[in-house]
Amino acid sequence: MNGLKGSIKVPGDKSISHRAVMFGAIANGTTEITGFLQGEDCLSTVACMKELGVFIREEGEKMVIESNGIDGLKEPRRVLDVGNSGTTIRLLSGILASLPFSSVLVGDDSIAKRPMARVTGPLKMMNAFIDGRENGQFTPLFIRGGNLKRVHYISPVASAQVKSSILLAGLGAKGKTKVTEPYRSRDHTERMLQSFGVKVTVDEDSVTIEGGQQLQGTKVQVPGDISSAAFLLVAGALVNNSAISLIDVGINPTRTGILDVLKEMGAELTITNEKNFGKEPVGTLNIKTSELRGITIGGEIIPRLIDEIPAIAVLATQAKGTTIIKDAEELKVKETNRIDTMVNQLKELGANIEATDDGMKIIGPTPLRGGQLVDSFGDHRIGMSMALCGLIADKPITVKNTESISISYPSFFSDLNDLT
Repeated sequence: MNGLKGSIKVPGDKSISHRAVMFGAIANGTTEITGFLQGEDCLSTVACMKELGVFIREEGEKMVIESNGIDGLKEPRRVLDVGNSGTTIRLLSGILASLPFSSVLVGDDSIAKRPMARVTGPLKMMNAFIDGRENGQFTPLFIRGGNLKRVHYISPVASAQVKSSILLAGLGAKGKTKVTEPYRSRDHTERMLQSFGVKVTVDEDSVTIEGGQQLQGTKVQVPGDISSAAFLLVAGALVNNSAISLIDVGINPTRTGILDVLKEMGAELTITNEKNFGKEPVGTLNIKTSELRGITIGGEIIPRLIDEIPAIAVLATQAKGTTIIKDAEELKVKETNRIDTMVNQLKELGANIEATDDGMKIIGPTPLRGGQLVDSFGDHRIGMSMALCGLIADKPITVKNTESISISYPSFFSDLNDLT
């Protein structure tokens, strides 16, 4: 390969796209969204909000939402199918917890295995009635909301989905609802609620919201997704003779752990053309082929790069020395157990890698053996990570079940082709 060269505009941020649709659906008036991610997960959110009676249409590249506010949502006539989207089911549970009607939430086989008690538990504390498999720990979930009470929830995990679900429920509760985390998780909800006219108080590791506030429709411009950009950044750092620019990528400080890791590992990475899309900072990310060194990754940075760890694992196989990833138990309850899935497949390709209780240990650099068949196991980030291996292995690698990549990055392979 002669290297990866060129400029790419990666798809819109998945987390922000979800929230823009949900918040627009519970806001009074018109919300216009540009840069919306047309991925399967975000389209599941659109479908669920339509089932709740919200009018959503596309006008060219713009998503337009007309709503009469949260009180205008209607009891769904059918079950709400979230597909593969954990963000949809967890944030939507918070919205439904305050509404005086019944809803049933279901998803695919992956969602059926993912833990819901981290959300349903605190929502029950707020007086929502929630039932489901194993007492509401797993889907299907039955929710009947209304008459919520405030809560100060001290979360055992740093999770933006948990925090956001409780804050959205808190809008329908009397008094102030507060969420405290062990570390600060991504803050798109806090930023966007303010864009929709809601007052949010943010302290060191806590967020507080006053119940009874109404959202007002607004315009949302969605930045490029840094979690998607991460895969191209890793490719640019690893493939010889590469120079890539990724335009208008979100560089929210609660999401830039991947940039900090790349720089600490010695990557030739710069950020140019910094500006803001509403309350979200963006910039152009520039990466060149780099000589990398192993580092230790853990603690407070983990919530800022949890989705990028599969890509970082591939990066570490080509770094000089030992890379240790720790405090990342959350990887076990994603679309797959991402620790075991990445370790087992990279080991088959020749990597010197071992799983630990809370992460992995990787010693590099080691050449990767191609000519093999690997699998996404239905996990979009595993699929893209294994595709990266094919760029640097001695022979081509075949990745099974790549359709899962459309969940977050539908144009991944065409963008890679544009860079070659």
